[in-house]
Amino acid sequence: MIFNSFDFAIFLPIVFSLYWCLGSRRVKAQNILLVAASYFFYGTWDWRFLFLIFVSSLADFVIGRFMQKSNKNSYRKRLLWLSLGLNLGLLGFFKYFNFFIDSFADTFSFLGVTFDETRLNILLPVGISFYTFQTLSYTIDIYRRKINACNDPVAFFAYVSFFPQLVAGPIERAKNLLPQFVDQRVFNYSKAADGVRQIIWGLFKKVVIADNCSLIVNSIFLNYQYEDSLTLCLGAFLFLFQVYCDFSGYSDIAIGLGRLCGFHLMKNFNFPFFSRDLPEFWKKWHISLTSWFVDYIYIPLGGSRNGLNTKVRNVLIIFLVSGLWHGANWTFIFWGALCGLAQVPYLLLGRNGRYVTYVAKGRYLPNFKELLQMSGVITFMSFSMIFFRSPDISVAWSYLIGILKFDFSLSVLDNYHFVLLIMGLLVWEWMFRSREHGLEIGHLTTKVRWSLYSVFIWLILFNFGSNQEYIYFQF
Repeated sequence: MIFNSFDFAIFLPIVFSLYWCLGSRRVKAQNILLVAASYFFYGTWDWRFLFLIFVSSLADFVIGRFMQKSNKNSYRKRLLWLSLGLNLGLLGFFKYFNFFIDSFADTFSFLGVTFDETRLNILLPVGISFYTFQTLSYTIDIYRRKINACNDPVAFFAYVSFFPQLVAGPIERAKNLLPQFVDQRVFNYSKAADGVRQIIWGLFKKVVIADNCSLIVNSIFLNYQYEDSLTLCLGAFLFLFQVYCDFSGYSDIAIGLGRLCGFHLMKNFNFPFFSRDLPEFWKKWHISLTSWFVDYIYIPLGGSRNGLNTKVRNVLIIFLVSGLWHGANWTFIFWGALCGLAQVPYLLLGRNGRYVTYVAKGRYLPNFKELLQMSGVITFMSFSMIFFRSPDISVAWSYLIGILKFDFSLSVLDNYHFVLLIMGLLVWEWMFRSREHGLEIGHLTTKVRWSLYSVFIWLILFNFGSNQEYIYFQF
């Protein structure tokens, strides 16, 4: 079941009605309903993988309780390693087993030695990278004594499996989300209404933009050997926006669904294409994952405390791990390394993190310098995403070589409407860059609001039907 499906259109009203019919004072009953609904939601993909969520939830709940009760550091550390080993072991087996076996075999083959590899047909559980990181943050924070262990198993199971953000985030911290399952939730009409608006905005980005972009992107990448340079550039450019609209669209829907149920989920995208340099871009792109890496990898490695060399090393590690997190393929690792190396000049020049507010604050339009800066960020990210999209490194290099042939033709004009679609998106988001999402229009008059609702809903319904899965489900 996916958000952009008729099944979910039936599932959501039923869950929403039952949830609030129970009443805000019956928190336990609401949580039981959420656990049941979330397990059903996830089980529609493959019911066998429900066992993984159950085991991960049960193990970390029990480990957290034992860790909370102990003051012996050595014992607490062993429990932490048990949690890390279990969760990362499951993640590593299901996501990376075949990758490492294949890489091992390729290494032996390169050395002239035939290696009889054993390959298992392992299916990747949907969302395992997301809920694994969410449970890990819980046990790590208990070990660091930043939070107390949860005493309510139902609340904890609901926290791990919460269906709006289960399969693709945002990756929430227990400090923020878990108390919301313990405390009483009260229905707030204004927040729920804005949640619906954010859902509509997310569906628009997914169904209207991302799914339409995928048609031309798939065609270009499939036939890249026969395309001219300009068309190949267009393919990379559209894929960047396909990923953005696909993933940020999911995040918007998840956040909106959370608000319908009385929860506040963290913002995951903050209009990243209006970034003036790459460090600003990464502060606005997949915020929940970036902040997770900072809190649980970058800072423990020393952060920025031990000089420039340590800072550069830690940033490169973060991006390499990020690449590996995205998938079991050398293309993702190379993409992570490329993005990490692109950060190094900013670190060396001391220009990392110089922008703390949104672009052109207090102005309607950017100046020429800002326009060039934003264009440069989009250009770099577009070309980096060639490695993200390609099935292997050789295809990515061939794609880039095709661009460098400078073989231009006017055939790219056949797809001008896709470019206009992206330009329209950028203009719209520019107007809302200081707000929480692109359809935060509660301040407008009723007539204007409903006119806009009608347009967006019509566009969604007009383009509805393909029910394409979200790109980040594969991660």
